[in-house]
Amino acid sequence: MSLRKKIANSAWFNRSVEGLVAGWIRLSGGTTRWERTGFGPLHELLGSGEPVIMVLWHQNLAMAPYMFDLSRGPLCTLTSAARAGRLVGQVLARFGFDTVPMSLDKRHVTLSRAVLRKIHEGKSIGIAIDGPNGPARKASAIPLMWARTSGCRIFCVSYSAHRAIRLPTWDRTILPLPWTRGVMLCREWEQAVPRKAGPEQIEALRLDLEAALNDVADACDRATGQLPRQPDN
Repeated sequence: MSLRKKIANSAWFNRSVEGLVAGWIRLSGGTTRWERTGFGPLHELLGSGEPVIMVLWHQNLAMAPYMFDLSRGPLCTLTSAARAGRLVGQVLARFGFDTVPMSLDKRHVTLSRAVLRKIHEGKSIGIAIDGPNGPARKASAIPLMWARTSGCRIFCVSYSAHRAIRLPTWDRTILPLPWTRGVMLCREWEQAVPRKAGPEQIEALRLDLEAALNDVADACDRATGQLPRQPDN
């Protein structure tokens, strides 16, 4: 095994990286003065014990610990089973999130069963619907299948900040700089997913959900003076 792989597979190395990432998230997210809008309906549902499905773009995953208040109910996030995804999952675990790894060789039905078990336990589900590999800001239909089966309501969430770093990654992850001002926005996606929806109807709903989440993300950008975050072609 090469030195590079030995380092990458080192438990000590991975814990160190997780600690650094989590530390940055706590510093930037904890010192940002957040203006939160639209979270009332979400909190009412969680207060009644009703789990929900929260969707966001992968570029907004870093501030997930500050978008969902775990004191109002448990949340399970979906992360990639690849090395980078495992890192994200371990970082989120440090903030109290449960996680379900998404393996490329795992059938959708197997993954859905695991997610539906979490919902049955009363846990809300959070998913970056263009992850883990993109294309950026192109929604998957997977959360629609879960909503159709579970009856859970879907909420779109996003954030932006006046001063931030945009990483040169496929999703253009945005990291607020410490001691800045930011905006977080939550809107319920009000479309119903019929239990017997066919492929054409699911595709129309997928496009509607994609547009709704883009509207939320762009509204955050406009509120903080940022240019709309267009995906790389």
